[in-house]
Amino acid sequence: MQQPKQTPSEGHADVRIVAASPEVARRVAEVLRRCFAATEQRSYPAGAGGGTRLELVVDTTRAAEPARSWLETSRSPGADSRRE
Repeated sequence: MQQPKQTPSEGHADVRIVAASPEVARRVAEVLRRCFAATEQRSYPAGAGGGTRLELVVDTTRAAEPARSWLETSRSPGADSRRE
């Protein structure tokens, strides 16, 4: 697996979805887009064995429900003190 060339900016995550079919990969990406703002997906062949690799970047600072609730409850205790 290749490592990303650079680390995403604060609050963002690079997401790579590998699935047997493009439709399955698109369905997973759609779920992520319902929770987070995301870039346009990029699709590639997954490898010699077939399948699809789909990549997108999600912005966790612009989260919708239910991701917003989950992010708030999953923060470490020290994270809130840094924001004050």
